[in-house]
Amino acid sequence: MIRRMLRRLDNTPATGAPAARAVTGDRTAPLAASNPQPWTPGCDQDVAIRVGPFIERAHPIPGDDVGPDTIAVKLVHPDTPYATAYLHGDALGYTDTGWLRCKTATILGIWNPSYTALTHAAANLPLPDDVGMDRAHYAIHIQARRSDNTEYTLLRLGPYFQNRITSRDVDRLNTALKRGTALAIPDITLTAEDAQFNVNEYATYTDPYQADVVSLLADAIVGANA
Repeated sequence: MIRRMLRRLDNTPATGAPAARAVTGDRTAPLAASNPQPWTPGCDQDVAIRVGPFIERAHPIPGDDVGPDTIAVKLVHPDTPYATAYLHGDALGYTDTGWLRCKTATILGIWNPSYTALTHAAANLPLPDDVGMDRAHYAIHIQARRSDNTEYTLLRLGPYFQNRITSRDVDRLNTALKRGTALAIPDITLTAEDAQFNVNEYATYTDPYQADVVSLLADAIVGANA
């Protein structure tokens, strides 16, 4: 793979740019990839992950980088924070990926600049449409279960951008449902569950930003009981 990347050197950024220097002068990438520095949750460092046959640099979301099974990351150009890196990354699709759900088992380790030669940017190739990770936008669904075990979604809250805040609001809602007889629909069992935010159905969600989620639930219940 490295030989193929070297043959594409005429398509990389101008000589002297960080990515070009990495491809022309760095022969340590295979060694770094085989002996990565271990990543630990919450360490506040960029990580190396695989995207197809390539290795990419990913920046974890502060506050949503503790796992244990999934963290949220954003793919960034390997030469970040250089201005040329932003322009090159924008052309190759790095700025379009948004926040993504990354399984911690797929993290190779802490990002090492030696990995640069193994990225799409070094080969001057755009990122694929499918990078193997879902969007890291979260939601809460209030599920209403009837006595015959059929159910429907009473309320959708979202988007959330940190898993810990989603989990906090799920706990708040379920606690309120257990304590408050006013938060009830006859013959219906209500449960708050975390879910993935579906951006294609944005209009069906209620935005929880700067709102009291318990009040939003109460309003939905009043509407259902009307």
